[in-house]
Order: sequence, then C-alpha cells, then structure tokens
Amino acid sequence: MEAIHHAKNLLRKELKKRLKSLSEPEKVRQSLYITKKLMEHPAYQKSQRISVYLAMKKEEVDTDGILRKMFSQNKLCYVPQYIGPKMNMMKMSSMEDYEALPETKWKIKQPADDDVREDALKTGGLDLIIIPGLGFSKEGHRLGRGKGYYDIYQNRCVEETGVKPVTIALAFKEQICESIPITENDVTIDYVLYGDMDD
Repeated sequence: MEAIHHAKNLLRKELKKRLKSLSEPEKVRQSLYITKKLMEHPAYQKSQRISVYLAMKKEEVDTDGILRKMFSQNKLCYVPQYIGPKMNMMKMSSMEDYEALPETKWKIKQPADDDVREDALKTGGLDLIIIPGLGFSKEGHRLGRGKGYYDIYQNRCVEETGVKPVTIALAFKEQICESIPITENDVTIDYVLYGDMDD
C-alpha cells in the first residue's frame, strides 16, 4: 500500500508539470474539442440528471461550455459543494446562478456552506457524473488529488439511491497515462474523453 501511495505522489508531480507546460490557447482548444465529444456521447444524450465539476482553470478541462449546453437543453445540473471531508452535488438553475457563486481559495466556484439548495441524492440521484482528475488511463483508471471525494461519492450514490450513475472523465491528452497505480478503493471510470490524439 505504501508503495502505491508513493507511486501516486510521483505521478501527481509529473502530471502537474505536464499541465504547467500547456499553453492557455491549447487548453481552450482541447476544452472545446472535449465538450463537443461529450455532447455527442450517448451516455450524455440519454442522461437528464447530471453533475459536472467546476474547473480549476489552470489544471482541468473547462466546463463553462458544458454548463451552457446543459441549461439550453433543459438538463438538470448539479455541482460539487465541499464541506470538510464531504462532497455533495447541489442543483444549479442557470448560468446567472453559476456566475454568482463565490470562489474558494483554490479559485473554484462552489455553493457557499450555508447555501440551501436541492441535493441530488435526496431528490432522485444522478444519471451521469462528469469527473475531473489529474491523470487517467484509457481503461478508466483515475488519479485524483488524494482526497477520495469522487470515489466516496460514487459509493454513496449506490448506498443512498441503489443506482450507480454512469461516469465520464474529461482530460487533456497530456493527462492520459499508460497506467495508473490503483488500490481497491479507487473506482473505475466508465468513459474517459480526452483531447485529440489517436483514440
């Protein structure tokens, strides 16, 4: 276990370096390409209740365009609210609602701790979770930031609603790895959509 933990930390450092070297125009270009891929994906098209991460602009595929599309398509949109070690998915009603959200110290927008909103798990669960991460294998193994928020949340979905939502991860092509060190607690992603390279 210690060896896996160490391997994960080394890979995180390597991936952060790769992301640092990505230019802003390249991030924008890949984000647009990946958004288009997502919109065409059958799992997205079939889903009505969708949670989407709000991107760390420097290190993650941008999701603003996805939010716009979701609202225009009348899909129900839920976004993460982190309170201590727990993550919930809370409902967003519009782009105006999104723009008005406060920013955390990590420069990510999220509903404030005392912001009372509809919680996805209390009102029917989710069809699809769009997931961020630092690195991915094409087989769906994921390297997160070490807090386990998304792994724990997927287990909660099953416990609280009896249904495991479909999961789609979004990645720049620079985030795709030959392999990812994993433990039995790491949940495999159903689909990984990434920037243009041979699929």
